[in-house]
Amino acid sequence: MKFKINFYVLVLVLLTLGCSGTIEFSDEFKKETAGKYQYNEDELILVYYKDDKLMLNWKEGVFQPVVTDSNEIFVADMYKKLRFVKKPGTAERYLSIVSEENPDSVSYDYLKVPDSYKTPSTHLKEGNYEEALAGFLKIKEKDSTSSYIREWDFNRKGYTQMREKEYDKAIEIFKLNLALHPTSANVYDSLADAYLKSGDSLNAYINYKEAYKRNSDNKRALKYVNAYKSKDSIQ
Repeated sequence: MKFKINFYVLVLVLLTLGCSGTIEFSDEFKKETAGKYQYNEDELILVYYKDDKLMLNWKEGVFQPVVTDSNEIFVADMYKKLRFVKKPGTAERYLSIVSEENPDSVSYDYLKVPDSYKTPSTHLKEGNYEEALAGFLKIKEKDSTSSYIREWDFNRKGYTQMREKEYDKAIEIFKLNLALHPTSANVYDSLADAYLKSGDSLNAYINYKEAYKRNSDNKRALKYVNAYKSKDSIQ
């Protein structure tokens, strides 16, 4: 079955490559179809035109899909054939997946969003932490096991900022991670590390204390808590 599918794709590509450059897009079509499409809660498909050629930017890759006719494209990286559609009764535009079994059917798969739309990850990169958290919380609400909200990914991002001595940014990332994973002893420990590096000993103590409370094997956290208590009592 896999061989048959691959063969079908190969034939489709070979047949359409010859005509992919013959399609001329009107200015109106370009205006209606160019823009951002929501692939999922944290990824976008960017459609644009360069030298009258339809281009895609997806998953940090830029490529030219095969144009099968004036309103359909084949995207090998997605293993999908897509068409541009407008939902009846609304102004919403979509990229629709063309069904192999029923190519005349219409689905509304990837919504075209405003140019100003940003994913949670984009907000995070730009330092818009409240907006990023709101977006990631929506993802968690739909799927608490989503790969887009993995604790260790945020933890790694936070420590990357710490290595660059961007402690305030690290703190914000760890706070976001804590909001997404409030029961994690490790996130408290990481946040305490960032506070300590930033010179905020009180918040370091508070978070090391919570980290040890949730994981009594964390001797490093206990050592700091005891040292802070001793210093505080002397003062």
